[in-house]
Amino acid sequence: MRIWTHPISIELLTESHRNTAPERLGMEFLEVGDDFIRGRVPVDERTRQPYGRLHGGVSVVLAETLGSCGAAYSCPPGHQVVGLDINANHLRGPTEGWVTGITRPVHIGRSTQVWQIDMQDDQGRLTCVSRITMAVLSPR
Repeated sequence: MRIWTHPISIELLTESHRNTAPERLGMEFLEVGDDFIRGRVPVDERTRQPYGRLHGGVSVVLAETLGSCGAAYSCPPGHQVVGLDINANHLRGPTEGWVTGITRPVHIGRSTQVWQIDMQDDQGRLTCVSRITMAVLSPR
């Protein structure tokens, strides 16, 4: 079942992130399905920590971007969403290639939303699992 309450596409997501941290980190939106968004971030000089692995904070930026977009495009018209909490378990530290994340809703409620984000390296191995909780704000 399609969950989006606003027009959504890769082009709209990409355009809305011009001149933002995700764009500067090289993040790309790849796919929008009926109930998910997929995007990726490169493992390169912009995103590695000093030891050569993907910086954990970059995984969190990918997770927060995907989960926040999911919440924003599935909330009721006129409402806004803001982040309340995010957690991330870093399972593997890739040193090259891309990390691809997919977000799906765990809960879409009237006042909160919870989104799961699973991230994988190019070999399909989990690198990070994250969950974000969003507050849904009513129009003022």
